[in-house]
Amino acid sequence: MKKHNFSAGPCILPQEVFEKASAAVLDFNNSGLSILEISHRSEAFVSVIEEARALILELLGLQNKGYQALFLHGGASMQFLMVAYNLLDKKAAYTNTGTWSSKAIKEAKLFGEVVEVASSKDKNFNYIPKEYSIPTDADYFHCTSNNTIYGTQMKSFPKTEVPLVCDMSSDILSRTMDFSQFDLIYAGAQKNMGPAGVTLAVVKEDILGKVKRQIPSMMNYQVHIDKDSMFNTPSVFSIYTSLLNLQWLKNLGGIAGIEDKNNKKAELLYAEIDRNPLFKGFAEKEDRSIMNPTFNLAEGADKATFDKLWKEANINGINGHRSVGGYRASMYNAMPIESVQVLVDVMQHFEKIS
Repeated sequence: MKKHNFSAGPCILPQEVFEKASAAVLDFNNSGLSILEISHRSEAFVSVIEEARALILELLGLQNKGYQALFLHGGASMQFLMVAYNLLDKKAAYTNTGTWSSKAIKEAKLFGEVVEVASSKDKNFNYIPKEYSIPTDADYFHCTSNNTIYGTQMKSFPKTEVPLVCDMSSDILSRTMDFSQFDLIYAGAQKNMGPAGVTLAVVKEDILGKVKRQIPSMMNYQVHIDKDSMFNTPSVFSIYTSLLNLQWLKNLGGIAGIEDKNNKKAELLYAEIDRNPLFKGFAEKEDRSIMNPTFNLAEGADKATFDKLWKEANINGINGHRSVGGYRASMYNAMPIESVQVLVDVMQHFEKIS
């Protein structure tokens, strides 16, 4: 029996994507070759990566606006370094809203001054800072849109005259917004876009070429732009599977189509967390993530019993991160609302027998 997979990542993908990707492993487009063995320089794969890059820009509404979509290696962790390598000349501004932004700040400090304009560390990152000023002489401002560990999410972004850089690893393609407000977006694929092994960077070209340092080729956005994301061998299977997922998303009505489904899933689970006296949410209500609801058991609730119940219901991956404890139900784009209902039913049954 297939499990209800609430894993924080790598995460659930649509069943049709699994089926098409599985077929391509055996025979890619009736070529007699597996997708795992075709040349990345072949016409067949070049068409895949070109379509995927174009579809990303289409879904984000960034076609013909000076942006390039890149498929890179190294995950968001490499982007923490790469952003600063390419953009930080003297000083950059960051908000610190959790583990991943803390890591990004650490890497940026290798290249220049980092001004931490706001932090929610004082309350174990259970909220998003709202009021802060961004230095006008900063080379860029960096933020993290969604914090998987703590279950917080930025609902709006600051208006700033400096380039706006955003780590969208865990909520890319999940909600509508004006993506042209950002100068650089990056995201590990393994939350909403595809399998692990490829990293998305969407870069506005006019922000590049302004730092004085020499940048190694592999770390240079411009090199990857010039080489059409093929400076070195790309992650062929991950990019192909990401394309299948992007096509699935487009057929659902794009980001607007999936946003409504995501909101309904979040509303269903948060309503139960707030109603049920055996549970309490971790994040401040106004900053709750629609992707990664986090919650704890109320004092006196029997953890062993609840754990037994959700495991018996074929639920997977809801244990919280060690820094927060409790539970985390990651509900990325492909998560069906029926699986969320199963979790809610378990929570209600737990209440009845307690």
